[in-house]
Amino acid sequence: MTDLLNGELENIANVLGAAAALGTAAFGLVDVSKAFWGGPSNIGFGYIARATRPFAPALLIGGGEEWLQTLRAQWLNGAPAADQKAKAKGLIRLGLTSENAAEIAVAGRVDPQALQTAVTKIERGTPLKEEDLNVLGRLDAVVEATLDAAFGRADQQYRNAAKGLAALTALVLAVIAGAMIFDAQTHTLVGYLASRDLLIAVMMGVIAVPIAPVAKDLASSLATAVNAVRVAKG
Repeated sequence: MTDLLNGELENIANVLGAAAALGTAAFGLVDVSKAFWGGPSNIGFGYIARATRPFAPALLIGGGEEWLQTLRAQWLNGAPAADQKAKAKGLIRLGLTSENAAEIAVAGRVDPQALQTAVTKIERGTPLKEEDLNVLGRLDAVVEATLDAAFGRADQQYRNAAKGLAALTALVLAVIAGAMIFDAQTHTLVGYLASRDLLIAVMMGVIAVPIAPVAKDLASSLATAVNAVRVAKG
């Protein structure tokens, strides 16, 4: 504790700052990789594709043959989830016809005959009865719940994968930097694999990503704690 109060605080703050910079750089590299065919942005879209395929007969009419690419483009561009779900739901409703109503009813878990009757009335301009509005409302509710679950799991998978890729990138960068420093000092890389320097580099790489968002607060809290101890010691 005496060493900490006598100057080690600055070293700890420097370590936190270096780790935070490494984590930020790793996140930046992962983000830049999105320029190559979407990179990690593609992760998670599989949930959305699987959730919407049962509604393909309607989506094919509402969004054309490229309906899946339309949804994928919005996902890659990072459009708000609410807008993406509204787009998918709108395409399903737009492509819902009396011809595909039975198929969509199976995917939407509503009565096929009731849905087909309601859609036929819409196409003919016939006033809808309460039972027609009910079946359409149930279909909307099922579609909404399906999309909510799909986008929720997709977003979770993307965030976890992005953090994992950033952590791996930070680890690789730290190990390479440690090797360069070790080589500059000893002019040999043979001993690096068995040195304490490698362990330190690995530790820096491991903590870089999780510590990056809170490094400033940690350093500030540490400084406050040390000052409090100094005051208490008089």
